[in-house]
Amino acid sequence: MSAQPDHAPIPPYAPAPGAPAELLAQLRADRRAAQWVPAFEREWAAALEESRRTFSLAGLYEVVRDWQGRLAHAPAVDAFVASGYDDSEFIDMAELRGRRR
Repeated sequence: MSAQPDHAPIPPYAPAPGAPAELLAQLRADRRAAQWVPAFEREWAAALEESRRTFSLAGLYEVVRDWQGRLAHAPAVDAFVASGYDDSEFIDMAELRGRRR
């Protein structure tokens, strides 16, 4: 009997080296740049400080992944808001992401 797994493990998500700069450029071009750019920069700075302390890039990867998702889903959110649907019974997305971990 072998102790080796019979399947290849899924490698962790690692953005391209230029992904943070590309993402920042996209955020600056978005109509929400006034709110999003400072928020991204704060989260990036905090994750960078954490990575220096822990020698782990996981926090930086998470910031990039979260902001890529926000940017990718912004048109759908805009369409939802413009449609006039009732969103009074919302669920906090941060809470949902926390449940998956």
